[in-house]
Amino acid sequence: MSKNRYVIGVPKEVKTDEYRVAMIPVGVDELTRAGHQVLIQAGAGTGSGISDEQYAANGAQITASATDIWKRADLIVKVKEPLPEEWPLLRSGKIVFTYFHFAADRALTDAVLRSGITAIAYETIRDKNGTLPLLTPMSEVAGRMSIQEGAKYLERPQEGRGILLGGVAGVLPANVLILGGGVVGANAAKVAAGLGANVILMDINVDRLRYIDDVMPPNVTTLYSDRHNILDSLTRADLLIGAVLIPGAKAPFLVKHADLKRMPKRAVIIDVAIDQGGCVESSRPTTHSEPTYIEEDILHYCVTNMPGAVGRTSTYALTNVTLPYVLQLANKGYDKAVADSPALAHGVNIRAGNVTNPAVAETFGLPCVGF
Repeated sequence: MSKNRYVIGVPKEVKTDEYRVAMIPVGVDELTRAGHQVLIQAGAGTGSGISDEQYAANGAQITASATDIWKRADLIVKVKEPLPEEWPLLRSGKIVFTYFHFAADRALTDAVLRSGITAIAYETIRDKNGTLPLLTPMSEVAGRMSIQEGAKYLERPQEGRGILLGGVAGVLPANVLILGGGVVGANAAKVAAGLGANVILMDINVDRLRYIDDVMPPNVTTLYSDRHNILDSLTRADLLIGAVLIPGAKAPFLVKHADLKRMPKRAVIIDVAIDQGGCVESSRPTTHSEPTYIEEDILHYCVTNMPGAVGRTSTYALTNVTLPYVLQLANKGYDKAVADSPALAHGVNIRAGNVTNPAVAETFGLPCVGF
């Protein structure tokens, strides 16, 4: 095989209730027309409404075996991090392009280091404007979903407080507290405000708060995020949205376990930051099949792949932004693609047994080397 021709593999996701797929038919078409070969595992697109026939019609080779894809492909493109059952399939020299969230998972980090693969993480690719273009669309989905799920779990049959998010005439609406004013937080605030809730959005970036204050409706109030303001706001929060992000690093616990006693009984926490360890100390990962648990009489929802529930929307939103980087890697090869694209270089978290991302290295006390 010439160095300019790649085999790109797209395995079916194995995470519980994950319905996204890492490539859509137009991506297969673009890659095959550029001279590359694309392997798609049978059924990979079913959860997103994409059939094997649609992939095949655009030039993909359909294979029943995930093992075959991991063995033959030079570049493996996924949605979620490799799970333990996939770790034995990781082979030195391969490039894996997906969400990794290493800082929340030492075992995954160690497995990838041992494997010798190159791990390029969607969530740390950073463009010239300082934004995270491959994280943004899923953050938009998760932010909007957080209110949708929060409204549902506030219902009494779901063990919540029995509150209608927007209230009705003569009855107060719910109080929504959002920790973090980034993409997740802003989208959550937009939807919550649209439903009529009283919203408080907190952040430590005052310029960001000024911007949000300018563009949001009057039922969204911005507040500087400090310990005292968080504790005071918790006493009135019917729904808490954890939307904190430190790119590549573990999220800080802004709400301690003891703080739950300040919240109204059967209030709901949606910790969107759970992919990076969560920003509420009592949070622990859950699935769409078993999304909630109750601790200190507070309902917790901590699903680690929220956008996976709306697979069709999420798949198209994600692949819109990932495909250009897949094409760069395939057309140029790893070395030239990373040299030509500072954004892609930011995505390299682990390379040939070494951590190359400073935030991941700091989280685990590991050395950080150049890629």
